[in-house]
Amino acid sequence: DLHFKEGVNYNVLKTIMETTPDEKLHDVLKERYNELVPLTITTEDMVASISYLLNLEYGIGFIDDIDHLGNRRIRCVGELLQNQFRIGLTRLERVVRERMTIQDLDSVTPQTLINTKPITSSIREFFGSSQLSQFMDQTNPLSELTHKRRISALGPGGLSRERAGFEVRDIHYTHYGRLCPVESPEGPNIGLISALSSFAMIDEYGFVETPYRKVDKETGKLTDIVDYMPADEEDKYTIAQASEPVDAEGRLRKQNGKSKT
Repeated sequence: DLHFKEGVNYNVLKTIMETTPDEKLHDVLKERYNELVPLTITTEDMVASISYLLNLEYGIGFIDDIDHLGNRRIRCVGELLQNQFRIGLTRLERVVRERMTIQDLDSVTPQTLINTKPITSSIREFFGSSQLSQFMDQTNPLSELTHKRRISALGPGGLSRERAGFEVRDIHYTHYGRLCPVESPEGPNIGLISALSSFAMIDEYGFVETPYRKVDKETGKLTDIVDYMPADEEDKYTIAQASEPVDAEGRLRKQNGKSKT
């Protein structure tokens, strides 16, 4: 019931297991939780980081690609609104603390302490003056749907048009099946504003997933199993083109077709 979800420090765990009686083990593990799951950088972390960096000089290990969609996540409107709501609650907390210092605590009530104006003003500020706030394109149902599936690299915590280089705007191989390579505005916003492809979806962590249909390796036949995978998971497999020809039984016709590995 301690809910250890991360890897623990082995040396600390070994010491606890060797020196603690069984009946006190639960209490000691609870007391030394922060030592078992350190929230700061440890000596072992620094040694491992330096070792990995030195190994890169000899071709051992991989360098993270900042433009890889496995290293980039989408912050949806709900998450941005949640952050704005948190700002409003922080302002409300400050107002309540100030009122508690000047009011009589014997006769004070929640109505006299709490004012919802800081929260409502924060939400109104988000929808009214945010960099990402736009009028909905309602020319027709298709344009409205397209507008809702638009993704921007601009805004709070994002890039600016002035300092965004060519690499950020360019098409990356992980955009395949996830972001439309054509639908992007011209001018300074090119490559910074894009749209999800037809079957792409965003998972609970904010990563873009796209569906893939599995192929039976033994028979070369397409199965009915469809898996949605993020970009980092996709790198583990060989991906054929969706337009690869198949016969009447659903088998791939070509022995050697174009694929992405």
